[in-house]
Amino acid sequence: MDILLLGSGGREHALALKLAQSPLCARLLVAPGNPGMEKLATLLPSLDILDGDAVAEFARANGVGLVVVGPEAPLAAGVADALNAAGIPVFGPSAAAARLEASKAFTKALCDEADIPTARYRRFDGLEPALAYSNAHALPVVVKADGLAAGKGVTVAATHAEAEAVLRELFAEPGAEVVIEECLVGEEVSFFVLADGRTALPLLAAQDHKRVGDGDSGPNTGGMGAYAPARVFTPELQARAMADIIEPTLAAMAARGTPFTGVLFCGLMLTADGPKLIEYNVRFGDPECQVLMALMESDLAEILLAGAQGRLHTVEARWKPEVAAVVVVAARGYPGTPAKGGLIDGLDEAGATGATILQAGTSRDAEGRLIASGGRVLGVVGTGPTVAAATGQAYAAIKSISFADGFCRADIGWREIARERAAS
Repeated sequence: MDILLLGSGGREHALALKLAQSPLCARLLVAPGNPGMEKLATLLPSLDILDGDAVAEFARANGVGLVVVGPEAPLAAGVADALNAAGIPVFGPSAAAARLEASKAFTKALCDEADIPTARYRRFDGLEPALAYSNAHALPVVVKADGLAAGKGVTVAATHAEAEAVLRELFAEPGAEVVIEECLVGEEVSFFVLADGRTALPLLAAQDHKRVGDGDSGPNTGGMGAYAPARVFTPELQARAMADIIEPTLAAMAARGTPFTGVLFCGLMLTADGPKLIEYNVRFGDPECQVLMALMESDLAEILLAGAQGRLHTVEARWKPEVAAVVVVAARGYPGTPAKGGLIDGLDEAGATGATILQAGTSRDAEGRLIASGGRVLGVVGTGPTVAAATGQAYAAIKSISFADGFCRADIGWREIARERAAS
């Protein structure tokens, strides 16, 4: 069958690599895609992935057998709804179900309703009440934009002045809403589950690195690197998260008449009282998807098609018995305004080291040369028996890449590497 993948980032490059390996995939189409996918797929730069009717019409006219939605914006815009209405299998939630990511307030209310463990919170739609609550709140205090923010809409404020500055910035936007909540204490993991409205298929947990600088310093980003599996997330903790968080969520969504089909990306804090939900996303994480795809042995197309058709109970997810790590190479200025147009070279040499080089914020200039066009530009994936070995392979590959405007963190996986050394 022909498969249509929506998106253009490193997550989608990783998904494209895995989908193209499937015996079910006769032809892979990617809209809009990026230069790293040119040899894998037919790219569709002119297809508007936020226009559900246009995507459905293209899929119908071209006999597409499965649509896989990568980023969150098309889901919130109702692209899956349009595809479902046209009878085209799509792996991704409806716009109503995508509110689990699109609205922090919606998710918090659902947690209240289903007794799901999460941080105590208050929702505000006005600046002055939010300031009064924040200024009286114990520090640190967490401030979240209610809507989509590409993984960067959360501030953990160490001072009331910092919280006030963030609130004033957020409420400068018309119609803004925010959630203010307690800061949970523990270690954070990203746990991924596939759902078809009834069945939940657990995948792996990963740990990402949100802060831009080494030692988890500086502002939040969309993610500077990740590794999987996160061994701190034990089988016992996974079973508890499934019973206390995932299954009640799916039951509550079904009871509302909005059953959830797609990827349920659970940001969890492993507290002294057990796993607590930080937030939901409704798609694969970026950069976590890159390490999950590097470890998956199963046929991804088979699993996602089963999810789209309500048959997840008929498939299983199998994994390689090793570790994967991805190091993000970002453009100077990120997560602020990134430098664009910088030439990138040496990717073939980097790939010859055994690492996988995934493109994200890239394009081609008028002469066909590869250049940076976004904040997170490349993802370099290494594998090995340990996190130290996997990151070592990734960093060795990065040394072969020529990108004057690029930078990366030097400490991806540092928590687990410290645990590995302590255990050796």
